[in-house]
Amino acid sequence: PKPETQNLKPKTQTQAEAYEYMVDFVEASKTVGRQEHVVGWYHSHPGYGCWMSGIDCSTQMLNQQYTEPFLAIVIDPVRTCAAGKVEIGAFRTYPQGYKPPEDSQSKYQTIPMNKIEDFGVHANQYYPLDISFFKSGLDAQMLDVLWNKYWVNTLSSSPLQTNRTFIAGQISDLAEKMEHAETQVGQVGRLIGGAAGSRKNEESRLLRIACDSTKVTVEQAKGIASHVIKDAIFNRPSFHGA
Repeated sequence: PKPETQNLKPKTQTQAEAYEYMVDFVEASKTVGRQEHVVGWYHSHPGYGCWMSGIDCSTQMLNQQYTEPFLAIVIDPVRTCAAGKVEIGAFRTYPQGYKPPEDSQSKYQTIPMNKIEDFGVHANQYYPLDISFFKSGLDAQMLDVLWNKYWVNTLSSSPLQTNRTFIAGQISDLAEKMEHAETQVGQVGRLIGGAAGSRKNEESRLLRIACDSTKVTVEQAKGIASHVIKDAIFNRPSFHGA
């Protein structure tokens, strides 16, 4: 093999090793008397939302065949930092061949241009689960320790500065979507027959772009508001001795 590729493993080999490890872990847990069971898996989609790709759906379908209950969790750490709230999704796949009702689609979310095709192709193969958060006593202690150690960094940080790379990527993605939509609208305008359906699709695409733009704007407005409030609190001129 070539030097630059000799250490790379095919996805199938890596996935097989992961399954082998999980089976060994479950068996070892039973051997030592552990009561916990593996009930799912998780991975991250940094910057492109919480949903299931084609590979994710295949992995989840296979796991559901041999282990129940079993769920998939997807976390977006980049959007979590940008939005100031946890971006997380929990999913299960439908049985193979099942066609879900049209009104069962998940809520709209922003999908980058280079991920839209993968998102759309597999959107009907899985469904979201309700998520709730809880915090144990040990969790509270750990969070208190982290806050006592990093509170200065937290208060002095700027979301606009921290997320500048992600923000630039969002704006670039919006520009690409608008350019693509403009091209499609021009093509639809030249059509003579069957233009009504095409025009409706373009209106839907433009509406999604408007939703994406609104989301980006709201997140930036929150970042600016946070910056202004911190500046007013910590950089307020002192009038002592005046």
